[in-house]
Amino acid sequence: MTAPPAALVNRNKKHFLGIPAPLGYVAGVGRGATGFTTRSDIGPARDANDVSDDRHAPPSKRKKKEEEEEDDEDLNDSNYDEFSGYGGSLFSKDPYDKDDEEADMIYEEIDKRMDEKRKEYREKRLKEELERYRQERPKIQQQFSDLKRGLVAVTEDEWRNVPEVGDARNRKMRNPRAERFTPLPDSVLSRNLGGESTSSIDPSSGLMSAIPGTATQGMLTPTGDLDLRKMGQARNNLMNVKLNQVSDSVEGQTVVDPKGYLTDLQSMIPTYGGDINDIKKARLLLKSVRETNPNHPPAWIASARLEEVTGKIQAARNLIMKGCEENQQSEDLWLEAARLQPPDTAKGVIAQAVRYIPTSVRIWIRAADLESEVKAKRRVYRKALEHIPNSVRLWKAAVELEDPEDARILLSRAVECCPTSVDLWLALARLETYENARKVLNKARENIPTDRQIWVTAAKLEEANNNHHMVEKIIERAITSLSANGVEINREHWFKEAIEAEKAGSVLTCQLLIKSIMGHGVEEEDRKHTWMEDAESCASQGAYECARAIYSKALTIFPSKKSIWLRAAYFEKNHGTRESLETLLQRAVAHCPKSEVLWLMGAKSKWLAGDVPAARGILSLAFQANPNSEEIWLAAVKLESENSEYERARRLLAKARASAPTPRVMMKSAKLEWCLDNLDLALKLLDDAIKIFPDFAKLWMMKGQIEEQKGDTDKAWETYNTAIKKCPNSVPLWLMMSGLEEKRKQLTKARSVLEKARLKNPGNPRLWLEAIRVEFRAGMRDIANTLMAKALQECPNSGILWAEAIFLEPRPQRKTKSVDALKRCEHDPHVLLAVSKLFWCEHKLQKCRDWFNRTVKIEPDLGDSWAYFYKFELFNGTEETQEEVKKHCIAAEPHHGELWCRVSKDISNWRLTTEHILALVAKELPIPI
Repeated sequence: MTAPPAALVNRNKKHFLGIPAPLGYVAGVGRGATGFTTRSDIGPARDANDVSDDRHAPPSKRKKKEEEEEDDEDLNDSNYDEFSGYGGSLFSKDPYDKDDEEADMIYEEIDKRMDEKRKEYREKRLKEELERYRQERPKIQQQFSDLKRGLVAVTEDEWRNVPEVGDARNRKMRNPRAERFTPLPDSVLSRNLGGESTSSIDPSSGLMSAIPGTATQGMLTPTGDLDLRKMGQARNNLMNVKLNQVSDSVEGQTVVDPKGYLTDLQSMIPTYGGDINDIKKARLLLKSVRETNPNHPPAWIASARLEEVTGKIQAARNLIMKGCEENQQSEDLWLEAARLQPPDTAKGVIAQAVRYIPTSVRIWIRAADLESEVKAKRRVYRKALEHIPNSVRLWKAAVELEDPEDARILLSRAVECCPTSVDLWLALARLETYENARKVLNKARENIPTDRQIWVTAAKLEEANNNHHMVEKIIERAITSLSANGVEINREHWFKEAIEAEKAGSVLTCQLLIKSIMGHGVEEEDRKHTWMEDAESCASQGAYECARAIYSKALTIFPSKKSIWLRAAYFEKNHGTRESLETLLQRAVAHCPKSEVLWLMGAKSKWLAGDVPAARGILSLAFQANPNSEEIWLAAVKLESENSEYERARRLLAKARASAPTPRVMMKSAKLEWCLDNLDLALKLLDDAIKIFPDFAKLWMMKGQIEEQKGDTDKAWETYNTAIKKCPNSVPLWLMMSGLEEKRKQLTKARSVLEKARLKNPGNPRLWLEAIRVEFRAGMRDIANTLMAKALQECPNSGILWAEAIFLEPRPQRKTKSVDALKRCEHDPHVLLAVSKLFWCEHKLQKCRDWFNRTVKIEPDLGDSWAYFYKFELFNGTEETQEEVKKHCIAAEPHHGELWCRVSKDISNWRLTTEHILALVAKELPIPI
């Protein structure tokens, strides 16, 4: 091989080879490589005793290493200064002038400010961590504090049975290696049984080891017999010595209280369950406050209560008495001292307090409370009144302890000492005779011209003595006098006075107060609205006479307002008598003759009272005032038909059809014939009515039902088919059509009818419910559940669907479904009724009764809830609860409900009352399972 040319070699040679690396160069650092050290770089390990190689280093290197070691020493923690840092200040040679001090102060303020920003959060976090730490790792004292407090409930017998610390049984259990006594062998017993008597033990018999202390390892057994009698005597002597040590001392004082030591243990149990360190801190803090300002009573009281809480009652008493010495004029301190002392000592403390503060009402009352006899209490109060004759509180307390005659004498003196006390004047007036009471009230008005209670009491006094003409004068003078004296006439206060007067039996006074005050402060355009609210408020508080007075006054001002007459009539119906209602209605129809409701209420009242001729008379007058009125025509027909006057009812209906041919009149005409079983005549009337009113759905329904009753289902189907075309929005018609198809065993057609109905009437829950029930009755439970899910999606707030969904679920899942239903429809009566039945299934009777009550209160017109409630009481209630449910149902007169309407609208039950319908529906209801 030939060598390469020189030019080629120079071209391939790198220019940096053989050149030293630049200063600070690290190989690969530009590519992100990091250096590492291996054992080969460090070299072999050296022994600790080896001499360092620095001994061979040149002097320059050795000096440099010494300087580095000095620098390391400067960086030690011992050489650290908070102000200068490590190794002293860099500028320690320069002087520290004012500029440096100001700069340091500014930096210090900045540091403080930065620290305060997060101080509150930091302290809160530390406190939470400490509390969490205390909860996770509580102190032993905290763990046993509840057990210590629980020792209060330990009885005396339990304390007596607590084993002593040195109990042999416990000691054996704790220390199984302790000494044990070996029972005597049978040889000793046999000697005694054989008639031999011995009083000693032979050491050679081996029984000495049974007696502790007689045989010790490494010692010789004593010779001779051991006397058992001497051992017994020694034991008795030792016991006597121990008992003497714990019984009486030299001074004769008993060390152990045999009767009270068990009960005294209760006082040793600390009542405070907190941290003992907190008590110590509080004690030191309060001590500092007392020493700094000994004339500050709250500090003494707080200190005493701290000791009381911690169970040191004697220390608390000493502290509070010391505080009383320092602050002899402090009422609170003396009262606290009396509270802390026992009853006997407390009397002395209060007596001492009275000497220092004879004008303190609270101290005198406390002194009277400490007395147990009424005579002593009277003496204390009379002594107190000598020092404080103008204290109303003392006079009241003293009067309460006296007999009526003595109380009257005391009150006559009390009103002289306290002429501005209304209560004392009124109390004196109640105890005086009529003439004297009038004089007392006149004097009271002179002394207190700005109080309304005196005037009201004077009015009550006149009413009680049958001076009715004076009552109105007194109330008018009262309002005039109080207004003249600058007293604001507040309606609420006067209404309260009227309500209290009614409760006290002063009916006339309360009525006149209402009539005199109800117009004050009310704008003219707001009078009607405000007065109706006032009447409802009074009625809700049970003040029916006040409400009656408001209605009476309002009707005199607005005699032609139909709404006020109706409110007053309903009020009399609920809270008045039949006579008062009829009197009011007579006045009402005289002022509002065009109001059909008032006429009908009057006629119904007479009818319910059994006065049918009077009811007819009222309706005839109503005809004259309201000719061709549909309501009055139908009321007259109902009155006659209910009283079996069918011919008169037919004539009335014929006249009504001639003069007022309305759809309801036509329907009632057909229904009367249907009820009287004249089916052909009823169908003829319905055909005539349908020609005139083809869009009135109830006519079609009645026609279809009569045809079904006659057994002609084909005609009924044609009627319903025509009806749903004429009245496509009538849901009952679609339901009746579906029911007819189901009776004819045409399940597919029934489904089709309901689907068409849902298309015509989207979002109707009754149509969905019927479709679900059709599938359920056909045994298609899965399809019923699927339909229910779709129905709840389309009608998520339908109560009847949710109520049905609860009982479609299996029993374990019904409760969850009921919770979902209540979230969606919280106040729906159907859901509440379903929940009530659910509790009935679970035999939670009280909850079931409560939910039934909620249901009938929310919707009293739902007959199904009343029927279920009544059936529940029949099975689980008493006769009183059953009668109560029945009475409330009759008062509510329900007209709705699926099961209720099925019975009430049955043509065979057309003359049944609410009570009979309730019994029938309850009888047909199934018990929920």
